[in-house]
Amino acid sequence: MKSIQSIRRGERLTILILLVFFLGMGILVFKVVRESSFYMSHSDDVTLGKVYDRDEQVLFDPDATAEMYGNDYFLDVGNLIGDDSGQMTNTLVSENLESLQNYSLVFGAAPHGKTGIYTTLDHQANQAVYQAFGSKNGTAIAYNYKTGEILVCVSKPSVNILDNYANIAELPEGSLICKAFYGTVPGSTQKVITTAAALDILGYDGLMAKSYTCNGIYTTKYNQQIKCHDLNGHGTENVVQGFENSCNPFFAQLVQDLPLDRLIADYRKAGIAVNDDKKTKIEIDGIQSFTASTKLTDTSDFDTMWSCMGQSEAMASPCQMMMWESAIANGTGKMTNPYLIDHTTNVTGGTKYTADTSYSDAVFSADIAAQVKEIMRQNGQDRYSSIGYPVGVKSGTAQVDNGASENSLLVGFNDDPNLPIAFCVVIENRTSGELSTSELVSTMLNALSQE
Repeated sequence: MKSIQSIRRGERLTILILLVFFLGMGILVFKVVRESSFYMSHSDDVTLGKVYDRDEQVLFDPDATAEMYGNDYFLDVGNLIGDDSGQMTNTLVSENLESLQNYSLVFGAAPHGKTGIYTTLDHQANQAVYQAFGSKNGTAIAYNYKTGEILVCVSKPSVNILDNYANIAELPEGSLICKAFYGTVPGSTQKVITTAAALDILGYDGLMAKSYTCNGIYTTKYNQQIKCHDLNGHGTENVVQGFENSCNPFFAQLVQDLPLDRLIADYRKAGIAVNDDKKTKIEIDGIQSFTASTKLTDTSDFDTMWSCMGQSEAMASPCQMMMWESAIANGTGKMTNPYLIDHTTNVTGGTKYTADTSYSDAVFSADIAAQVKEIMRQNGQDRYSSIGYPVGVKSGTAQVDNGASENSLLVGFNDDPNLPIAFCVVIENRTSGELSTSELVSTMLNALSQE
């Protein structure tokens, strides 16, 4: 009897061991198949698929040559799309190698490059904007503020990946990064956020009832001077006029009338790290984007006033500035979250991932979005009709390099449901008589409207 019981216990133990073994093998096989893309993408023998634009024009091909595509074909997207050389990080390819790996343990290498990343970019529009910069450097980024699709993202100077970095030591500074995602001085474009904060604190009627006088220079109670770009002054202005004139004395007096705690709260709501705040993370399909920051300590002090006008300690990325415009243009007060990858495919050509439209938390109320939109549209109508579209805009001149040079910026949106574009453009070291930001935006919208 004991012998039979011992045999049965042995059988049960054997079955249990076999079950554990097969379960472990199943988990191992699942893990190997599932994570094979990771290990293949980090292998020296990796085989990669391609990256495409929205019309399936190639933006990255691991086997690309100048004979196949033309020498400058990838120049406009060189520092955004990147390549697999390891020379650049924070690019679409470097941060999405797993999605590009062209091999499966089950199916082997993908025939005819079926593995791919299909982006939202419009290559032809990108090329048109890149060429429009001419001899100037800078960046331009634009997206559909209804869907979040990034259509244009140019950063100049760029890098020609077909050169295989043969002249890497001679490349101009900034060639290997896409400046749309890095911090820059926002200049007077920051007045958009300051105006939204004033509307929240004072109310629409309260702000509209206020007027301030500009005599060219405003002296703070600490005997500090805020100078206007027009030293002859603008006279007495309301907020619409102060916004259009980008009048520093007007905004200095407006900031002085705002309680510091409320101002800081509204800036934080917009996603700006104030004083010693920890920065929130902005990530777009693996690409890290700089988070806006500033210092606000005393609304009667020069530095706080100057920060609210986009100078002093104020920093922001063109990408985030564009996102703020979407919250105004889409009428919700919520930013449309941008994305670059529309969908990806696997080795069999099947869809692995498809993007969805999503929104941030409210950066301001829908009412304030409508009120700021009205002010910006008036500015577009009065000062920027040459763009040729019903735009709402705010310009900015940013002093950089300790005041040694100035960048010219324009942020805004096209108020047309058939071409719902929000944008930010930056022309570095611009001087009068050269390419203007409005000309650049006009070129961009023309290129996108043709699509």
